[in-house]
Amino acid sequence: MHRLSKPQPFFLAALILIGLLAHGTRAKAATETLTVAGGCFWCVESDFESVKGVREAVSGYTGGKTKNPTYKEVSRGGSGHYEAVRITFDNAVVTRDQLLNLFFRSVDPTDAGGQFCDRGESYRTAVFVSNTAQKAAAEKAKSDAAAELGRKIVTPILGKSPFYKAEDYHQDYYKGTKLVLTRFGPKKQSEAYKRYRKACGRDARVEQLWGSDAPFIGH
Repeated sequence: MHRLSKPQPFFLAALILIGLLAHGTRAKAATETLTVAGGCFWCVESDFESVKGVREAVSGYTGGKTKNPTYKEVSRGGSGHYEAVRITFDNAVVTRDQLLNLFFRSVDPTDAGGQFCDRGESYRTAVFVSNTAQKAAAEKAKSDAAAELGRKIVTPILGKSPFYKAEDYHQDYYKGTKLVLTRFGPKKQSEAYKRYRKACGRDARVEQLWGSDAPFIGH
């Protein structure tokens, strides 16, 4: 009887490398991004980072003509950019369709002039897509939202354009601990965020529109 020869070290290393590459490919394939604009990006980021399967939500600017815009440039108007959030998610846990349905029910998609107390072009709603499949998914979610509300949805489905990450102080603002000056006096960012969200009327309007289907009330 012949004895089986022991695997050579280089052969074992090759097997390990193949396994790691395969795992990395599967992980990469399971990760997708969805970019949406829903008014104040602090609120959209807060909402979607609470969703199981979302790995990251980044506040930024997209849809405009100015390269590397600043918050000041975007908020004063004229740059064409939206305040937007790029959502990275694991599609084995949560699907694009599910996220799109959550998005439409977390905003007022009937308002073409901004969102809640925030008015102007940078606060409009939008969904950004990069291929026909993504466009079809977004159009279906929009159609479903219109049918549920019985009203016209003005949120546009737009082609993907460069996404510029917003300044560091905007990231995770809703849970920040830095003191900021508000009309109520110095407050931690997290407390200032809660007061802003309530004062702006976001949750009240979304609940008025969507009732029990509103997914993020109180975020």
